[in-house]
Amino acid sequence: REAVAEARAGAGSATTDELADLVEQLQRDHAEAHRTAAGMHAAREERARAEREHTERTTAQQQAERRSAARTSQREALEREQSAIEEELVLARGGAASVAEHAALLEHRMSFLDRAADAVRAVDTTAQRLKETDDRLADAAFRAGFDTPQAAAAELTDDSGQRHLQQRLDAWQAEEAAVAERLAEQDAATAAARPPADPDGARAEFDTAERVFLDASSALDAASERRTALQRLSQQAADELTGLGPLRAEYDRVARLATLTAGTSADNERKMRLESYVLAARLEQVAAAATARLQTMSAGRYTLVHSDARAGGRGRSGLGLHVLDSWTGRERDTATLSGGETFFASLALALGLADVVTDEAGGTRLDTLFIDEGFGSLDDQTLDDVLDVLDSLRERDRSVGIVSHVGDLRRRIPAQLEIVKEQSGSAVRHHAAGAAR
Repeated sequence: REAVAEARAGAGSATTDELADLVEQLQRDHAEAHRTAAGMHAAREERARAEREHTERTTAQQQAERRSAARTSQREALEREQSAIEEELVLARGGAASVAEHAALLEHRMSFLDRAADAVRAVDTTAQRLKETDDRLADAAFRAGFDTPQAAAAELTDDSGQRHLQQRLDAWQAEEAAVAERLAEQDAATAAARPPADPDGARAEFDTAERVFLDASSALDAASERRTALQRLSQQAADELTGLGPLRAEYDRVARLATLTAGTSADNERKMRLESYVLAARLEQVAAAATARLQTMSAGRYTLVHSDARAGGRGRSGLGLHVLDSWTGRERDTATLSGGETFFASLALALGLADVVTDEAGGTRLDTLFIDEGFGSLDDQTLDDVLDVLDSLRERDRSVGIVSHVGDLRRRIPAQLEIVKEQSGSAVRHHAAGAAR
């Protein structure tokens, strides 16, 4: 815009061809600026896309890790539940090899107790009947006038009757002896010594054992199903973890490349960004081109050199500039230059950048250059050296415009545009070869 304003200000003294050339040059500059802005926009979009992809992959990995942890916790809970069920089965079996064997043993014991109880009840019944018979016989003999049943029998029966009674008595005694012998056996004695059988209690115990067995069987089936599901989930988790391997490797590669290009990787010793690395090569060209002018402006004292030294603290490196002072033989930072030295060093850099841009543009020339202020900080000798460099640009058919309030420049600049304040506003006066309009 400043260039257009300057061109309009001097349009009164320019020819039509000069104005057309100026318009064409401005259009080329405008198109070049648009191309540069488009390239920068595409680079920003590519970088944003890479950052989004990196974020998505990080989120996917975190979700996979959370799913794996949840499945591991579920598998551990199932294993604890299976152990508890196995302990319940051991308690239900008692000393038997299985719950079914324990139930069969209880049934056998209950059957034996039932038979023993029947035998005891039969003996008691027989003894009671024998006692009742003896009582009735004694009562009958007493009522008949005999002291004992035997006396009555001796008196009232003959030999055949006695023999018949004796046979019955012998049979009864034999039966009594058999019963006594049976009761004398170990199993019968043991059974008789035991408390009376409790079939209802045994049945209740059997029912309880059967319920425990059925519950344990159901729990075992459920545990088996859960174990099968757990094995399936474990295999699925293992397959997913295996599938995460390539994704993890790709993530590590992209993350390593991202940190390396961002200048945050430990492998990037100078903490230099990728764009800084690319621009550093151009900066070396600019510094070399600027040195050719800076040598003249500084009377051969200073040389501009590119520096990729790492910045202090957490700063990054890659785009630094130092000056090589031939008077001291040392290289130092450009911040150590004085105000005037900083001005002509900046001017040299601007001219060097123009030369590099011209070379990169395939021969396209930058024919017009404007310099705004800064000359007041130069001493007389340095001012002459700087103007000599600018004169050399004019000798190459370049137009150089200087915006300054320094009066000493008027004697060195043949063509001038002077801005004069007037009551009606500012006016432009054109001075050329000592003439003023």
